[in-house]
Amino acid sequence: MPRNLEQFTIGVEEEYQIVDPDTRELKSHISALLEEAGATLGDALKPEMHQSVIEVGTGICKNVQEARADVARLRKAVADAARKGGMRIAAASSHPFSDWRDQAITDRERYHNIVEDLQDVARGNLVFGLHCHIGIPDRDLAIEIFNEARYFLPHILALSTSSPFWLGRQTGLKSVRCIVFKRFPRTGIPETFRSWGEFESYVDTLIKTGCIDDGKRIWWDLRPHSFFNTIEFRICDLPTSIDDTIAIVALIQALVAKLYVLRSQDLGFRVYSSALIEENKWRAYRYGIHGKLIDFGMKAEKPTPDLIEELLAFVDDVVDELGSRKEVEHVRTILKRGTSADRQLEIYRETNDLKAVVDWVVAETTAGIEAPAATGA
Repeated sequence: MPRNLEQFTIGVEEEYQIVDPDTRELKSHISALLEEAGATLGDALKPEMHQSVIEVGTGICKNVQEARADVARLRKAVADAARKGGMRIAAASSHPFSDWRDQAITDRERYHNIVEDLQDVARGNLVFGLHCHIGIPDRDLAIEIFNEARYFLPHILALSTSSPFWLGRQTGLKSVRCIVFKRFPRTGIPETFRSWGEFESYVDTLIKTGCIDDGKRIWWDLRPHSFFNTIEFRICDLPTSIDDTIAIVALIQALVAKLYVLRSQDLGFRVYSSALIEENKWRAYRYGIHGKLIDFGMKAEKPTPDLIEELLAFVDDVVDELGSRKEVEHVRTILKRGTSADRQLEIYRETNDLKAVVDWVVAETTAGIEAPAATGA
């Protein structure tokens, strides 16, 4: 019997660092980059609050192969444009040593309003993420899957970690981005909602009371999108490798499809409290894949790779129908060789040089993609 898994379309957003190849520092270069690449990439290319950040977004992709092709196209196009201006791009969720106080804010009303509202909380938010939208046309179904998928957010975060450094320091965390972003309001693991109507009522209350101007200023780790028929996974650090990005995107799509299949069989996954899930989130951004998460059903700690293997087994019966077995299988490669955060730390131990870490991130960002044109500096 057809299970209608084609409804779970994919959209991917990545936020890249703009890096000076000589100093290896972040560079406030967004205006020139938008001018160079904007004509060809159009709405796929967007500024972010800091001028040293560039965001790209894919179209609506029917499967992970389309998503990979679009992400590769965007990475290459932005890398080429950056090189023409003497810059580079880097995919990681924090820069090893650049200071947020040296970075200019993009001159757009929305960003000025956020800075006016949040002050140094906003100015200091110099972090970079991966966001993955999964299409779910039925809004009440989206809420049901949103409630259940929350449990798996720490597992996904652990696989994506890429921010072990901050302001020239080795932080001891695999994702310092989580701590930096936590200072924003309306972040973290969300609570549950009984229906789409209840979620809409929550958003409307915040708008009417002047807390937000629209639903985009709800920055949870997973959110039902107020304007698109999607749920948006925002928990991830930005993987440096495109293979890692696509593996995580494929796992997210498979998770949503699996939870849908359970509901279509009058089954479901247990919904856990945000407080319990936050305990696992802490473990994920502290240790990445090398720590332990709590199996709340068993009420016991387990090595994170073991629980990720359980997640892979959980989604196994939908990946072939989605056509994503190869991409999901790459999760085991991440478990075996480590995340971007692990590799950055290895390079720093080998070289004692944070610039060498930047060089690796820059090179790995376009590895596996056609080499950028050898122009510019």
